[in-house]
Amino acid sequence: HLQLVESGGGSVQPGGSLRLSCAASGFTLDSYTIGWFRQAPGKDQEGISFIGNSVGSSYYAQSVQGRFTVSRDNAKNTAYLQMDNLKPEDTAVYYCGADTRHETMRTVVTNTPKLTEPSKYLDVWGQGTLVTVSS
Repeated sequence: HLQLVESGGGSVQPGGSLRLSCAASGFTLDSYTIGWFRQAPGKDQEGISFIGNSVGSSYYAQSVQGRFTVSRDNAKNTAYLQMDNLKPEDTAVYYCGADTRHETMRTVVTNTPKLTEPSKYLDVWGQGTLVTVSS
């Protein structure tokens, strides 16, 4: 059974930091591209980042560029999303997804929210973790 489990969410004040983890079970992440998505209350899902296995094969949406950093540790079968300088508008449920097709992940991340259910297009999808940014 292929599974992704997100963790690391919680409540933080504006300007604070959190690191989300996306742990894979039932498969090895090293042949997958990992994408990160979020859904704020009452809003569509947003594709915010992805990371492949090649150097330079990462992407950030403009809304998180310069504040979020995506990384992966294949030895730990885990991907990470370091979130710094958090803002109230970053409040959302954060999801990770995995796919062996790098270009599919690129297309899904950069076309969400036009793609209303990104999970339908990817091999594996996590259950989400809630991040709340509030003073």
